Amino acid sequence: MLVRVALALERGYLLLVAGCCGLALAWPGLFTWLAPFIAPALGVIMFGMGLSLTFADFSALLPKWRLVAVGTLLQFSIMPGLAWGLSRLFGLPPEAALGVILVGACPGGTASNVITYLAGGNLALSVTLTLATTLAAPVVTPALTALLAGPVIAVDGWAMVGSVFWIVVFPVVDGLVLRRLLRRRLEPVLAVFPALSMLVIALVIACVMGLNRDTVLAFPGLILAVVVLHNCGGFALGYAGASLFTAVRADRVAIAVEVGMQNSGLAVALAKLHFTALAALPGALFSLVQNLTGVIWAGCLARSRKAPTDTAGQS
Repeated sequence: MLVRVALALERGYLLLVAGCCGLALAWPGLFTWLAPFIAPALGVIMFGMGLSLTFADFSALLPKWRLVAVGTLLQFSIMPGLAWGLSRLFGLPPEAALGVILVGACPGGTASNVITYLAGGNLALSVTLTLATTLAAPVVTPALTALLAGPVIAVDGWAMVGSVFWIVVFPVVDGLVLRRLLRRRLEPVLAVFPALSMLVIALVIACVMGLNRDTVLAFPGLILAVVVLHNCGGFALGYAGASLFTAVRADRVAIAVEVGMQNSGLAVALAKLHFTALAALPGALFSLVQNLTGVIWAGCLARSRKAPTDTAGQS
């Protein structure tokens, strides 16, 4: 029964998020109580990621180190740079600009693995890139945020390092070790944990929507436009950048999806911990946008993956 419910949640993820956000705008109190618990909630999600990993996944990084290095470099250059450029171009208010930059400085999100699979990309490379950028996040994310947003608004980079460690690395390592110790006993938990993660992130997004109810109802078109351009630009530039280093279509797709899809939940948690609810709004909007555009883009790529030029590139 639990597995069937979990599968239903996974299939209806976008509907779940949209429904929770609609309820949050109508009755904010249903979700705003979660505000003090956003960081622990994200920790639950990262713990689930740790449970899904094995020590063999780390050894898998070695043979692919060149593509992993390329993907990681593109991830932490394209998205932060694009965030900074769009914020300046559109003249976003300081807190909104900070939120966009924070999203850009975050590692890839686990949803990228699903979109890569749907698009016919290299799933193993996608998982490896998510792992690599997540492990780099405790140092890279605070450093990039301080560098790009520091001139606009005060950023305590060292405090963010500690937060990213406790929100990301600690629960991932805990999950990894627990998986190693208990192994098959955790199989029933592993079957439902992705759905639990989706439910938690939907609640977090709805909480941010409730906290920013008045701003959202006023339709922040400028912020939404920046978020959409940021996400779509990440897909396009990620694919173009990957094409300079590999002719294999599946690898280009995996890198492009990884670049375009961020761990927006981490951006929301950091914004709420260190800044304001308004700074968390771009992260919440990005989560909605990236899942919608990701599914659309995956569908387009899936339909074109049997084109002669693509099959030739993979030979």
